[in-house]
Amino acid sequence: MKLVIVESPTKAKTLSRFLGKDYKILASIGHIRDLPKSKLGVDVEHNFEPQYVIPPDHKARVKEIKEAAQKAKEIYFATDEDREGEAISWHLAQVLEKNPELAKRITFHEITKEAVLNALEAPRPIDMKLVEAQQARRILDRLVGYQLSPFLWRHVRRGLSAGRVQSVAMRLIVERERTIQAFKAEEYWSLEGMFENLKKETLEAKLHAMDGKALDKMEIKNKEEADKLLAECQTQNWTAAAIEKKKKSKSPPPPFTTSTLQQDANNRLGFSAKQTMTLAQKLYEGIEIGSEGHTGLITYMRTDSVNLSQKFLGEAKDYVKKTFGDAYALETARTYKTKSKGAQEAHEAIRPTDPTRTPESLRAFLDTGLLKLYTLIWQRAVATQMPDATLNATRVDIEGGRFMFRATGQQVIEPGYLKLYPDQENDKSLPEINEGDKLNAQKIEGVQHFTEPPARYSDATLVKALEEDGIGRPSTYASIISTVIERGYVERDEKKRLKPMPIAFDVNDILIKRFPDIVDLEFTARMESSLDHVAEGVIRWEPLMEAFYGPFHKQLEAQEKEMEQQAQKDAEGEVCDLCGKPMVVKRGRFGRFLACSGYPECKNTRPLPGEAAPPKPEPTDEKCPKCGAPMVKKTGRFGPFLACSRYPECKTIVNIEIPVNDQNGNPITCPKCKEGRILERKSKKGKLFYSCSRYPDCDQAFWDRPTGEACPKCGYPTLLKKGKTIYCPNEECKYKASIELE
Repeated sequence: MKLVIVESPTKAKTLSRFLGKDYKILASIGHIRDLPKSKLGVDVEHNFEPQYVIPPDHKARVKEIKEAAQKAKEIYFATDEDREGEAISWHLAQVLEKNPELAKRITFHEITKEAVLNALEAPRPIDMKLVEAQQARRILDRLVGYQLSPFLWRHVRRGLSAGRVQSVAMRLIVERERTIQAFKAEEYWSLEGMFENLKKETLEAKLHAMDGKALDKMEIKNKEEADKLLAECQTQNWTAAAIEKKKKSKSPPPPFTTSTLQQDANNRLGFSAKQTMTLAQKLYEGIEIGSEGHTGLITYMRTDSVNLSQKFLGEAKDYVKKTFGDAYALETARTYKTKSKGAQEAHEAIRPTDPTRTPESLRAFLDTGLLKLYTLIWQRAVATQMPDATLNATRVDIEGGRFMFRATGQQVIEPGYLKLYPDQENDKSLPEINEGDKLNAQKIEGVQHFTEPPARYSDATLVKALEEDGIGRPSTYASIISTVIERGYVERDEKKRLKPMPIAFDVNDILIKRFPDIVDLEFTARMESSLDHVAEGVIRWEPLMEAFYGPFHKQLEAQEKEMEQQAQKDAEGEVCDLCGKPMVVKRGRFGRFLACSGYPECKNTRPLPGEAAPPKPEPTDEKCPKCGAPMVKKTGRFGPFLACSRYPECKTIVNIEIPVNDQNGNPITCPKCKEGRILERKSKKGKLFYSCSRYPDCDQAFWDRPTGEACPKCGYPTLLKKGKTIYCPNEECKYKASIELE
């Protein structure tokens, strides 16, 4: 028996189709070893030696793999072909006590029979340079996270986290928000006209120039100026003074890399980076395709290369020729050159494993999200082997007196690749007009505009910014965005863009002031480059750790000392008005405050001079269900709650129920159990959700607010999204309607 170890059960299931009874395929379920969660797990005094442990939930899996390995004649490590996959194979070899140099490591860019069998014919040793690069990143992130996060707990708020790359992403999001907040809109106007020729065909045009000089965007500053120019325009006779027609070619974009896939899926499909990578992982590892069984549909989705294999180029050419005709088949295959920083050209772009497996042929086997993403990948890859599109760009200059209006249009003459992969620009046709033709101005009007601030980052624009600045690598973009959201630093606004929470500003400011290198874009990019050098064998990882950790640790100690000195200074001269002992600065949920140094004998507190006091408990008529004392209303991290007034002797707390009512003010009944009421609640991370009052007996819950109204199509209870859209959560119905709130 030969043992093949992969990291995913789905991948194992797909491989089982290609390999016979001589092979046993097991999945490690990701990393079987990691640094411990309960401590730093890195010996900074002895060359940064990591202290790996097997997590409790992986011990049974490791036991199964060990037992199978003892019976196997040969063992193949077939984890993914990136650094993370190489590290998983190394950890497996360590547990199985196999020499990495003698281990049989196989990789394949696609999970197809040909690729897997070819890999088995040419195993290689485990690449320790890639392992060390992954290990260096893991240790580096642990050193920052496990030492900087406690600093934030002590000086900002408990439960916060800081990460080497997540903090840089948070900085980008915070700085963009501050730019938006500081932005002051400026008014400007444009003159826009509707003109018609003798055949009564119309074209739209904008004022482009006056007195032979092109207009600046902000030239017309207000309504008075616009009205003055409009009055002058009304007296002019209009002529098509110049017409320019140009044919231009438009080439297909390169096949997808991880970054461009995340960007396009966000822009075209509205998918988050995490959603895109989750779906892509499923397409790569394999989907059940009828009689074909479990089949890998795309190549490996973590890549920064735009290379395409010769095999695919040939297959794509044959498909295009057969489907669209000889005119659409290129004589010479089109290739692309990767421009991103640190790209690894040995890899291949994301593409379908078989171009003849069209999206339409898979419609019955893929759910909506998988089908949409597969279609996007399939179209983009196959379109690279189709001709350029030929466009006809037209420009008409319309003159009258000292004014010149300009109309532009664009039409597709030969669609080329656009036949398969249409872009998001629409054709705009102009009527047939000749130079010297007289035109009639149906109307010319002034249109008011205001300058707009830059938009908040979307997943697509943040991924693009991170890639351009050399921050992170293809495998990290989705997790970076997920982390800043899950840690409560960022939320999505109504347009699914990334909006920083108030705590993000506080943490960002303290990191910039106290640890500027950690959130410096250039410093982080240089560190990413250094990790690439480790993977290439140019430098060793231990000196890299020392070069980073020495200055970082000194800075951490210095900042701790400075913060303590600042706290002492803030409390200097302050004495307890109850017992006379000195006051000290403490930090609580609502910020810093003064507390008696005689605690716990004296529990006196008061706000720092110049800072607001935390809200005082409000008395209520409720009685404590345990001791009968009056309950008071307090405000905590997740909103208001009732607490016993005898705290800390009695620690009883009761959540304040906030019922969700319909438009008539009546409580909404739970649609699942028909007994409970829907209540507004907050998750552990402070996000609103709506659930049944009978929980845990009834587990009905929604992220969007129930309306109390039934869906007009299927009768299912509808939800209100972002206050603007009523929709049915029943996936088979998909009812949706926009509303206008008063």
